[in-house]
Amino acid sequence: MKKRHLLAAAAALVMATSLHAQSASKPLRIVVSFAPGGPVDFTARTIAEPLGRALGRTVVIDNKPGANGAIGAAEVLRADPDGSTLWITSVGAAAINQSLYEKLPYNMQRDFAPVSLVTNNVEVFVTAMKDPARDITEFLAAAKGRKESLPIASSGRGSIPHLALAQMESAVGIDFIHVPYNGMAPALNDLLGGQVAGTFADVAAVMGQIKGGRLKALGIAAPQRHPGLPDVKTFEEQGIRAMDTNNWYGLFASAKTPPAVLDALSKAVQQAMADPAAAAKLLQAGAEPRSSSPQELAALVKSDTEKWARLIKSRNITADQ
Repeated sequence: MKKRHLLAAAAALVMATSLHAQSASKPLRIVVSFAPGGPVDFTARTIAEPLGRALGRTVVIDNKPGANGAIGAAEVLRADPDGSTLWITSVGAAAINQSLYEKLPYNMQRDFAPVSLVTNNVEVFVTAMKDPARDITEFLAAAKGRKESLPIASSGRGSIPHLALAQMESAVGIDFIHVPYNGMAPALNDLLGGQVAGTFADVAAVMGQIKGGRLKALGIAAPQRHPGLPDVKTFEEQGIRAMDTNNWYGLFASAKTPPAVLDALSKAVQQAMADPAAAAKLLQAGAEPRSSSPQELAALVKSDTEKWARLIKSRNITADQ
């Protein structure tokens, strides 16, 4: 029996080595679940060059947007599970969608294997410059004194900005009018135009407008201040607890990919994320470069799935409400 187990283990190792050798001769394709030009696409293209150097192979970006990440997920699952196709996605498709939709064409635990975290993307609450509030406490005090609820934008129902708003409402006991948009760009346009009073957004999505003096940052919805906005206090520093958001991006492969191949990919991603030029480019754009082991990313997916499921259930949030 022991000999049989040893033979089986040896056969598995030979198969994994063979698959790794085969995949190493192919370009590495990173499937992006969002359109070109967005922050996830920017992140994928920023790490492509150092990742290619770490692996000694060409890295190509393949945009497959739509269906809240499901199109990109399906594309990866159709590919050979040899480690030559990876999926980069945000926390939404990885840890939130299953609580928003009754049916999904993929299951994160069954279908995908974590490779590595790539970036953290915490939320910042922003207003137009003409708003008199200097921080989130002044903004909330003014909102509480109004007879009518203020309209607050988001990039869509069930998005991280929407969930951050729900966290804030629960934390401070103030109800706002949620105004969902089809993406952050139209939400920011209406914020600048005065149609809404504020919005939560990934720091990376609004860093340029904040630095350029078009938007005012009132608070960071995370345990620590953002390194790119060191003067902006966290919500907790301003006396508001239970604000913890992170629209992180991570890399995943088919769950059928051999463990040895996954381990090699994860180590290559960690090496790529340590590249000073790529890290500086991401940080300048507002994202926090952050790699991880597959096990660490798996734990993050699990904890965030549970965290956002509790909030979605308690607030009766659905994707089509």
